[in-house]
Amino acid sequence: MQFTRDSHRAVADGAVTLTIRRWTRPQVKVGGHYTVGAVVIEVDAIELLPFHAISDADLARTGVADREASRARAAHSGPIDDDTLVYRIEFHVVGQKADAVPARATEAAVAAVADRLDRIDARDPRGPWTRATLRLIADRPGTVSTELAEAVGWPRMEFKASVRKLKALGLTESLEVGYRLTHLGAKVLQT
Repeated sequence: MQFTRDSHRAVADGAVTLTIRRWTRPQVKVGGHYTVGAVVIEVDAIELLPFHAISDADLARTGVADREASRARAAHSGPIDDDTLVYRIEFHVVGQKADAVPARATEAAVAAVADRLDRIDARDPRGPWTRATLRLIADRPGTVSTELAEAVGWPRMEFKASVRKLKALGLTESLEVGYRLTHLGAKVLQT
């Protein structure tokens, strides 16, 4: 889940524990872990509701000054009026990147994720791609997604969507430019 850099500190210290997003479908899942700056958050709840139903208490938890500023911040994919459906997402910090659950990957966790990758590869019409993508990121950390997509012959947005699937499993993390493997991603790549 992406946050503006100026929000990272407020997320890290617990001042921001809720975000409002205008998505066509959820981009996170309850229980999912996502890197925000130097911390990892866990999503506690997701609710789809009209913008007018966002309470003042909710707005205070977003770290945004007021309702109009919140409306403007969430309007990346189009204008938001009072009846526009938005996702209300609650979360909490679970640790620093180095202390996050994926970094303490047990053999069982690695095996479970490896099995998940096998299932993803088995049903994808492109064939197996997960480990090849992890290997590409491991070999070329911090490389712009356009170059990585060209290396595998995929459209850039398709490549980025695939990397988001790996990120949702705790295997990659986004850098200022490009990606890198997490500790779990490196361990899974060794299987």
